[in-house]
Amino acid sequence: MTNIRQGFRTILLLLAMIALVLWLMDWLRAPKAPQGFEQQVFHTIDGRDLTIADLSARKTLLIYFWSRDCGVCHYTTSNMISMSDSGYNVLAIAQRSGNDIQIVRQLQGKHLTMPVVNDPAGAIAAQWQIDVMPTLLIVKKGKVVQSTTGWTSATGIKLRHWWVNKWY
Repeated sequence: MTNIRQGFRTILLLLAMIALVLWLMDWLRAPKAPQGFEQQVFHTIDGRDLTIADLSARKTLLIYFWSRDCGVCHYTTSNMISMSDSGYNVLAIAQRSGNDIQIVRQLQGKHLTMPVVNDPAGAIAAQWQIDVMPTLLIVKKGKVVQSTTGWTSATGIKLRHWWVNKWY
């Protein structure tokens, strides 16, 4: 019985250490929100003009920075499209991913389920000092309250979203 308890304790300690390392990596790689970002007007590939303040006023917003050349983004993009289809509030920003037609092809025509902004030169990502793709920001009422970089599962994104809605 003590071996089982020790094994359980070891597993819990390992999980806590992994969580701490992941949190530290996110903290170190966290984007820096540019001043007045919530009022910046974004032009989507389907012709709409949006602001982060408007998008996040009533419902928590997930801002998803991705790139065509990012292998991990292929998996995360599918998750973000599914989440948008399920009612989550998602804004996708495609950094250095070609022209609007190339982005639509990359998304296999599913871009209409969520607003997509083309950032062909990476200027928006540079304003935020984003160096890692994909990067996910969670914005509530115009304020960035959480971010993560690199691969994140759909469950991980949903848990972060739930946490923000529960505690912020």
